[in-house]
Amino acid sequence: MQQFQHFLVLLLPLFFHLITSDALKGYKHGVWYPIRNINDPYVTQLAEFAVYEYNIQSNASLTLVVVESGDTRVASGVNFRLLLKATDGTLTKDYRAVVWENVLTDSRKLILFQAI
Repeated sequence: MQQFQHFLVLLLPLFFHLITSDALKGYKHGVWYPIRNINDPYVTQLAEFAVYEYNIQSNASLTLVVVESGDTRVASGVNFRLLLKATDGTLTKDYRAVVWENVLTDSRKLILFQAI
């Protein structure tokens, strides 16, 4: 029984590689791909994170209105490039935000937030 367990432990990395390779076929590292469902709650959560971080960094008080479009790419984590509308209570503007996320460490970082 113990030999069988060792055998499984040795095969696990190979099995994982095969699964992930098939899952990523057709996607190239570093290439931006459109987000298929821009209304996904996860995308909204990323946009809210971007606005929140921008508010902290710039002492602003923006509120997310809507995510209009977005792209994603794999590059040492996952980058999300979002086009969104946000308001300061009186004026609504378009913004470009880039959020980097590392799912292995469960961390996020705001890379870019600018009015367009």
